[in-house]
This record gives sequence, structure tokens and C-alpha cells, in this order.
Amino acid sequence: MERSKIQMLYDATHALFSEQRLPSFQQIHYLKNLLDKIEAVDVGIDEFGLCDSPMSDETVDSSKGLLCGQGFSEITYIHIHECDNFSMGVFCLPAGKVFPLHDHPGMTVLSKLLYGSAYVKAYDWITLDCAGTQTIGLGGRVVDEVIKAPHEPSILFPRSGGNIHSFTALTPCAILDVLSPPYSEDFGRPSTYFSDIPIPSLNATDSLIRFILCATGAGYAILEEKPVPSDLFVQGAPYLGPSIVTVDEYNFGEIGFENYVLLKYLSSGLNVHFNVLG
Repeated sequence: MERSKIQMLYDATHALFSEQRLPSFQQIHYLKNLLDKIEAVDVGIDEFGLCDSPMSDETVDSSKGLLCGQGFSEITYIHIHECDNFSMGVFCLPAGKVFPLHDHPGMTVLSKLLYGSAYVKAYDWITLDCAGTQTIGLGGRVVDEVIKAPHEPSILFPRSGGNIHSFTALTPCAILDVLSPPYSEDFGRPSTYFSDIPIPSLNATDSLIRFILCATGAGYAILEEKPVPSDLFVQGAPYLGPSIVTVDEYNFGEIGFENYVLLKYLSSGLNVHFNVLG
């Protein structure tokens, strides 16, 4: 039986992020290519669906069982999978909604805009404390743009790529996220929200710093932790895409899951090395 696109993404993500060693650039790039092939329908969403509620069948063939991409009235999270090593899910935003500036402590995150358009702003810390849980300091703006589907997936790392970012939906849109490791209060990976104060708006006592930083031509801001925004509301919706067979549900005998995934990729003629056979 042919595997679904989301199953292929799960298999590769598990094989990659279940390793003790850090993934290579080649491995991350391969995962990015898999993510780039996924469309809204592959995760159970009809991106053009118009209805009074996300689960309405009035304008969507009930045999499809798809969520209406244009029918969300609040920011909605569709949980696909989560384990100790990674999580997969989709954020759906109606036009005008903002997912405020937040970080991803110690995480590698791959994201793809499935449909619609959004304004994205992202920062990285200029200097990061050893714990990687900084709550105030100078941030350099690395992304400040409008993105529109189709758009290649983005990758952010613990210290680069725009680890602290926000999204503003210009039209109804959806973003598929793969996070490794996932958020965890118990393991020191909480989701922290920030306010950003552009350097030019600082008072006169900071004029020297302002002059030096602005002279570089880059964008900078003071980032400071703030409470969870009172107007941030995220509701849930069921995942209606193809079911995922997890590693716990596989039965490979003595070959092992990671070796099976590697062999599948090699047998497909793909030159991908996951470092799992040695």
C-alpha cells in the first residue's frame, strides 16, 4: 500500500529526530523537501471550503470529511502527532488574526504555509544566554515579509533562522509545523511571549546604541517577555487527514523501525543517509 504524504513525513521525522546525534544539513533539507510536497488536503483541510463552521458539510462533500479552510472564526490548532522527540500540527488562522511573538527554546522547527497569505516577523537573539531561555535582550530582525502560498517551507534553529516569530493572517491561512523537540514545561521548553521595541523608539539615553545599530542597516529591537496575551484564544479541531501509523504500531520484527525507514528510502533510489545502520 502506498504511504500517504503525511505518513512519509512522520516516518522521516521520527527516523531523523529519534537519533541521539544532531541531524545533518542534508537530512534537514530532505525533511524540508517532504514537507514542501504536502498540501492542505493531505492534512484533512479543504482550503477553499466556505461554511458557517469548520465542521459544516453544507459546502463540502461529506464523503471527503474535510475541514473548511475558509470557515474558521478563531485561531485553530489541529493536533496530528506528538511524542517525546517531535510534534506535528496545523495552525489555521482567519483573516486579521495574529499569533503573537513567541519563541521555540532549543528547538528546530520546519513550517509550511499550506494556503493563504500572512505577514511574518522574526528575530534571533544577538547574544543568547547559556541556558537558552532568555527573556529580555537585543534581537536582530531576520524576517519581515509577506508570504503567500505556494511558498517554500521555512526552517528555524535554536539560535538562528528567526527563532522568535509572529504571524498575522492577511487572508485565511494555515501553517503546518514540525517541532523537535516539542514544547515542554517539565523539560524547560515553555512557550514564552514577547513584546518588541524597535531601537529607534528608545529614549535619548540610548542614542549611542541606537546610532551604532542603525548604522549597520539591519533591524533591531529590544525583546522583553510578557504575559500570555489576554486576547489570544486558540481552539482545537480534529485531525481529518490520513491516519498515521506510529512506530509503536509497526511490527518489523528484528529489523527495527529506523532501519526499515532507511531501507525504504534507499530502495526508492533516494540518496539519503540517516546514520541508523551503524
